[in-house]
Amino acid sequence: MRPLTADDPEEIGGHRLLARLGAGGMGVVYLARTAGGALVALKTIHAGHAADPAFRTRFRREVTAVRGLTGRWLVPVVAADAEAREPWLATEFVAGPSLVEAVDGFGVLPVAAVRTLGARLAEALTAVHDAGLVHRDVKPGNVLLALDGPRLIDFGIAHTGGATALTAPDAVVGTPGFLAPEQAQARAGEVGPASDVFSLGCVLAYAASARRPFGTGNAAGVLFRTVHEEPDLAEVPGELLAPIRACLAKDPAERPTVREVAAALRDPRGSLARDLSERREEGWLPPALLRVVAERSARALDVPTPRRSPRQPTGDTDPTADGPAPPEPQNTRPPTRRRVLLMGSAAASVVAVGGGVTAYLTAGRGSTGGSGGTLPVHTLGFQADLSGTNKTDAVAQERAARLAVEQHNQRAGGTFRLALDTLDDRGEAARAREAARRFVEAGVNVVLGLGSAAAAAAAPLYEQARTAMVLISGDGTELTGPDLNLTTLRVTRGPESSLGVPLISYLTSVRPVDRTAVIDDRAAGGAADRAAGGPGQALTNSLVQQPPNDGTTTVHPVAADSDGFAPAVRDALAAKAQAVVLSATSPERAARCARALADAGFTGPRLGTWHIMSPVFLQQAGTAGQDWLFGAPFTDPRSVSGTFRTPYREKYGAEPGRWSPEAYDAVGLVARALEKLGGAADIEPVAVARRLFDAEYRGVAKPLRFSTDGTSLEPNTPLYFLFQARGGTFRFLGRYDQVE
Repeated sequence: MRPLTADDPEEIGGHRLLARLGAGGMGVVYLARTAGGALVALKTIHAGHAADPAFRTRFRREVTAVRGLTGRWLVPVVAADAEAREPWLATEFVAGPSLVEAVDGFGVLPVAAVRTLGARLAEALTAVHDAGLVHRDVKPGNVLLALDGPRLIDFGIAHTGGATALTAPDAVVGTPGFLAPEQAQARAGEVGPASDVFSLGCVLAYAASARRPFGTGNAAGVLFRTVHEEPDLAEVPGELLAPIRACLAKDPAERPTVREVAAALRDPRGSLARDLSERREEGWLPPALLRVVAERSARALDVPTPRRSPRQPTGDTDPTADGPAPPEPQNTRPPTRRRVLLMGSAAASVVAVGGGVTAYLTAGRGSTGGSGGTLPVHTLGFQADLSGTNKTDAVAQERAARLAVEQHNQRAGGTFRLALDTLDDRGEAARAREAARRFVEAGVNVVLGLGSAAAAAAAPLYEQARTAMVLISGDGTELTGPDLNLTTLRVTRGPESSLGVPLISYLTSVRPVDRTAVIDDRAAGGAADRAAGGPGQALTNSLVQQPPNDGTTTVHPVAADSDGFAPAVRDALAAKAQAVVLSATSPERAARCARALADAGFTGPRLGTWHIMSPVFLQQAGTAGQDWLFGAPFTDPRSVSGTFRTPYREKYGAEPGRWSPEAYDAVGLVARALEKLGGAADIEPVAVARRLFDAEYRGVAKPLRFSTDGTSLEPNTPLYFLFQARGGTFRFLGRYDQVE
């Protein structure tokens, strides 16, 4: 919600205006209160549009259409005036996010939730079609999520069969990506209830996979794919494929009715029936989304006395995470809604350590000027392997950090600006030490990134200078020695030694087993790494010490110099293993194990860690790699808040890579610490390190709050996530403790 502006009236049609819910080219949507005290969403249309007779006719039609509808999953109209200079319409206020906000902010919905969503939207469309109407714009943005179920809204382009078209004969009406082929080709005479069924299929595919079935990009391209190509359903769970595919038939005559869709979505085991009865209110959505709905409900019930802003704000996207906030108009209260404005590069320079053209580090600690004008500029260092074997991950992190810095610098009313300086250490110890020396001399406030080898080499220099190190993809296990007390180290990921946690949880709560076998690849990490308790050895130890489901764990080793996994697989199956966990860190060796298990006919749960999540594994394992499950210390960049993913894609022309949400959050965490310190120009690096100890930040990937030792995150932080190999990719399942 945003404050009212000086141009907003105090009341409309007897409704007291409280706040703005959104604004755009068509008009404004307000939160308002009726004379009886009920909250409503009041939609107005700008007078310029209302002056168009055809447009006013369409608005009048919307009022008439919706007033005649009844249904639990529709939002009723409580008042309207289609003849006012600026026509308006008031509906019951639904204090919940739209489906697009939910998926962009929290990822795909669980299968049970998608079934419930589809059944209830089908019920809403049944009421629409029974009244002789066609919605024509069923899309995620027109679906609101409430505690008891979804609500279908916005009948601005709904029309009765036989009604005169308000657009040109060849106009496309609706939203590309969620239109039926007959709508995409403007075959107005063929648009009917089956068109809404097609759109419903697109919505359900999006909810289940976070991907639009006909892609994104240029509208003409999306419309072409809708008409001529098959939908992309690779990420849709198998149990939802049949009903969704049926909805997406090109021929309207081949699509089911909405009643048939509802019937098809009912789980044969009765889970949907339970969802609709036993869990009909508080249980149909994942806990994180339920909290958002509850928070918005509480916020709406506690609306303050209207305050007016002299400038009219824009945008209508609610936040799902703290994030570096984009700009807000001056003289308004702190924002509770988010919008992203992509701007030019912030002041920063890139230094190539060791040869080549060197750009001097600019904007050191507490400097003024540059991109910040008279505001102090606090420089963050980013040190990583930007040109070596870890280039892909490092570049994704650096890009995300730079995006976060730019968004921070566009905030109005901020007390400081940020700059990002980057050093490429190529993952080499000597270059890492040289990078650390340069950053220390430049007086940067904090250094981000730092891969494992680089962190070990650079840590003594940063520790001596009391410069905070915020690790993103490294877990800090290499940082040992008598000269290190690590008081300035902050690790934002879960440790490698606990990678067994998500796998044990899955085999205990989701796919309970009594007998687990570990195929212990002795090549994992090398002999020295295993002797030091590296990821392979740590995984094996955790499963032995804490067998899933309080059962038993057997270990079946594979020698480091052996490429044959068949003997270990035979031993595991002879021990009557119900699940197999592989400790390998090599995708190639993991593929060999997958093929050996497939050759032996084993189809039970097969699990590994993020180290083998590589296209190499998928290619070499083939069908034997399908359905493997992986525990990882990072989230899926495609599942995180739209305030990160969308501007990243627009800025860089590519999807955000692995570890990029975590890097984005690291900048937000540092900005939060600087804010707590007042953002003054003379903040010393050691003060930043100390403030990071008790800083709390709700990031797009996960909340960041450090434990009492100050180095690692609190134990109850969701540190691990689950992925599954499916359809030639790694499908994100979610936080390990929320997977069902």
